[in-house]
Amino acid sequence: MKPVIFHIDVNSAYLSWTALERLANGDPTDLRLIPSIIGGDKKQRHGVVLAKSLPAKAFGIVTGEPVVNAFKKCPDLVMALPDHAMYSRKSKALMEYLAGICPDIEQASIDECYMDFTSVAHLYSSPMEAAISIKDEIYRRFGFTVNIGISDKKVLAKMASDFKKPNLVHTLYTGEIREKLWPLPVSSLFMCGLSSVEVLRKLEILTIGQLAQTDPAILAAHLKSHGILLWNYANGIDDSVVISKPAQRKGVGNSVTLSRDVTERGEAARVLLSLSESVGKNLRAAKESAGLVCVEIKYATFQSVSHQTTLETPSASTDTIYRTALSLFDALWDHRPIRLLGIRTSRLVSEEEPVQLSLFDTTPDGPSNEKQKKLDAALDSIRSRYGASAVVRGSLLRSPGETENTDP
Repeated sequence: MKPVIFHIDVNSAYLSWTALERLANGDPTDLRLIPSIIGGDKKQRHGVVLAKSLPAKAFGIVTGEPVVNAFKKCPDLVMALPDHAMYSRKSKALMEYLAGICPDIEQASIDECYMDFTSVAHLYSSPMEAAISIKDEIYRRFGFTVNIGISDKKVLAKMASDFKKPNLVHTLYTGEIREKLWPLPVSSLFMCGLSSVEVLRKLEILTIGQLAQTDPAILAAHLKSHGILLWNYANGIDDSVVISKPAQRKGVGNSVTLSRDVTERGEAARVLLSLSESVGKNLRAAKESAGLVCVEIKYATFQSVSHQTTLETPSASTDTIYRTALSLFDALWDHRPIRLLGIRTSRLVSEEEPVQLSLFDTTPDGPSNEKQKKLDAALDSIRSRYGASAVVRGSLLRSPGETENTDP
């Protein structure tokens, strides 16, 4: 049987969910009906538009632009701060409802998922009828709208859901590519970002159809493997399947985009210590240890570099991660201003698995491995009960402002 894949995407999720929450709490104004956005502090460099209403879109406001720019376009714009805990609750409720219709669901993000509808398609007169029914029931039950894309390929279902919005269902089967997809600009192609669009423009490739009919070797010469990926997507080539159960994660990491460029080692060290605490805490919460630590630096020029090393013994210790990360940083940094710092750990093993101990797990001038574990566990417990700021290392009190980007 030919696969039937749905891609279900909440329309302007953050703004819709915030609007509904405010209405439920007695606010008479529906943010969806006025120029409004969800965004951060407009005085900070990292304050960007996370979601926008349709009236805000009419002013030329786009997702991802600085909040200060959005207010220049529309001085009467209403802004609300994000509430990620509430968004998680809304997302969970939606996914639980969808799982009751079809169990084969792969959640792609907090506000979108793929559904392999093939196994239950026979219960409906057509996939289109089923999708319209699901869309309408979501609005009746939860109060927000979704777009649903239908195809025989995941990537085409994703692109179909991005067609005209909101509250609509679109198909994009393999046989419809020439008619529906090829006339569109290359910027409409999934995974074709601004830099790729610019490269393609210089090659005089402006539409998805032109991209699809370009020699893949030419694309590879200019865009490397990403060019081949774009060529495949333009031709509807995608062998990926809906994975209803999340794959075992390969790593735990964290990174921060700094509110100002860091030029001093001491400042960088404090950032790395804060990241190490976060990564270590997440590893311990997952009852995992890491066998490899990697440090990433993004300079003010936006050039990124990284360096990694293998641990003699897998560890979830904040101290071990920090000492390793700092050593990697010292070997990597060329003293240029730093815009972003990140730590990623991989080669994860369960804490229940036996590991080969190193002779250096216990050192004469520091706490033993077991004492360090107890200390980390105690700090995790205190912070879990009283908040992350309940216990703060003295060396972190003067750390520079930063925007955290968790990367589990």
